[in-house]
Amino acid sequence: MKKDDGNKVYIFDTTLRDGEQCPGATMNLHEKLEVARQLARLQVDIIEAGFPIASPGDFEAVKLISETVDGPTVCALARIKEKDIECAGRALAPARSKRIHTFSSGSDIHLESMMRMTRDENIRQSVAAVTFARGFTDDIEYSAQDTTRSDRVYLAELYTAVAEAGATTLNIPDTVGYAIPGEYGELIAYLVESVKVPGVIFSVHCHNDLGLAVANSLAAVQAGARQIECTVNGIGERAGNCSLEEAVMAMKTRADSLKVWTGINTAEIMRSSRLVSRMTGLTVQRNKAIVGANAFAHESGIHQDGMLKNPMNYEIMRPEDVGVAGTDLVLGKHSGRHALKKHIEKLGFALEADELQALYNRFKELCDKKKVVYDDDLIAIMQEQARDVPRVYTLDYMHVSAGTGSVPTATVRLKKDDKVFQDASTGDGPVDATLKVIDRITGIEGKLEDFSLQAVTKGEDAVGEVSVRVNYQGDVVSAKGSSTDIVEAAAKAYLNALNRFLFRSERNRQMAEEAVPEGQP
Repeated sequence: MKKDDGNKVYIFDTTLRDGEQCPGATMNLHEKLEVARQLARLQVDIIEAGFPIASPGDFEAVKLISETVDGPTVCALARIKEKDIECAGRALAPARSKRIHTFSSGSDIHLESMMRMTRDENIRQSVAAVTFARGFTDDIEYSAQDTTRSDRVYLAELYTAVAEAGATTLNIPDTVGYAIPGEYGELIAYLVESVKVPGVIFSVHCHNDLGLAVANSLAAVQAGARQIECTVNGIGERAGNCSLEEAVMAMKTRADSLKVWTGINTAEIMRSSRLVSRMTGLTVQRNKAIVGANAFAHESGIHQDGMLKNPMNYEIMRPEDVGVAGTDLVLGKHSGRHALKKHIEKLGFALEADELQALYNRFKELCDKKKVVYDDDLIAIMQEQARDVPRVYTLDYMHVSAGTGSVPTATVRLKKDDKVFQDASTGDGPVDATLKVIDRITGIEGKLEDFSLQAVTKGEDAVGEVSVRVNYQGDVVSAKGSSTDIVEAAAKAYLNALNRFLFRSERNRQMAEEAVPEGQP
């Protein structure tokens, strides 16, 4: 990596904080740690690991990531309140490199109707918060929400005050996704010119309500910003955040125009995308830039002819640059545990002995069903076998009968602890019959709100991945399941959703959760 020459754009990843706020995207402790480890392999500069004051679960996640993950700076979010900042400081204590990100607001509508304070009070409290935060770390980021609907002169006064108090990064959020690139770039340029405090880095945090988060972020970079806050796959509240993969590859592909660079290991982009998709249960649309299934696919005859003659005819970047390589046969049914372990390590995953054994058992089962086993098959199995993923019920056996003129019938056997439960049911189709049996056995009825299927790998024997969103009396849970059998994949996804719901319900009973603070950038 070249030395920072003033043209490096720091990548601040908020997948685990803002991204996880996306409805249905909540991750458990183990899943957050796995994502954080992958973000370290991706070589993001800062990981915003959570909002410690929001809940004991967030506190533990930030603390565990601080203890475990090396490389990136670990960041925690806090309001401009001493109790928030102190909580963030305690959670970050084990981190080798740490940052506290404290925030207020900049727009009059926020100050008057939400925060109940004047402009002057906001400056005083923000300065006090930055000063207090410096007792825990010298790396302090400050954000004023809703800057794109704020008075520019006031923003310059506010940001100057907090920078003089010791804030090292000044974040200018487009909290509601209101800006368009030209005016956002002008705002950033104005603040870069107006805030006369040496050494501060200007950052941007753009939401995608108008589909402009990446465009706004790049306009800000051209105006002098040197940090982009983003998420893998662009997940986040409402329409999401600036997409990490799109912003990074735009800066890499168009370095001739933007004249900036990042430290991202772009070969890890696709793996990061797939991991976040599986951990959150949020499917990546096929035509999404960079990481969608169609991003490097060519169907038009003219395009195929051009690609065969020279890939540069229709591709502005190499698939290998983002980690998209040919999915070759990697292992077979005669492969042993050692070979599997070495290959998994090559993919960037570290497994404990019990996890490796569970993966090996599933791998052998898959070898009997498929002619070819791909990396994505293994990754799908690992996600299902991940430690700490709640597993109250497991699928032990299922048989489905359906045909022309017959009533679809499913027989399912589930295991809970050492007990086995079996039942059968009919339905409108094989999937409907299967899900009805699961409801009957568990006594918990879920309402299926969304169901989608996609192939994880290629070929007639491809593993199918089913994504579901299930409503349990107002609590909506997302989950995935995979199998070479579509109905079995649906059953696994539905069970995973049920297990997540049961885990979440139990956790809510055990934890004395504090109310989630209002207003976040």
